[in-house]
Amino acid sequence: EVQLVESGGGLVEPGGSLRLSCATSGFAFSVNTMTWVRQAPGKGLEWVASIYRDYTTNYANSVKGRFTISRDNGQSMVLLQMHSLKPEDTAVYYCSLDPSGTTRGQGTQVTVSS
Repeated sequence: EVQLVESGGGLVEPGGSLRLSCATSGFAFSVNTMTWVRQAPGKGLEWVASIYRDYTTNYANSVKGRFTISRDNGQSMVLLQMHSLKPEDTAVYYCSLDPSGTTRGQGTQVTVSS
């Protein structure tokens, strides 16, 4: 059974930082592309970033230069380091096995507000 468990969300002021973690099990982590998606209040799922089996990465323009996705194949974990957070980054963040977010965890809430 595939399990994806996100953690690390919270309330942060604009300009602040957070690091999200996703612990996984039940599939061959090291050969899978891993993705972070998010859903802001009242909006659909938005792709944020992906990391491929060869460790190459890709980012949405809205987060490029501020967010960094990484993976730890030994721990079967994917991370999202977020800097210079903005109010528009407020969303539930999910790690996912696919860019559309079809197979994702339960999510972790990130709120950026003063």
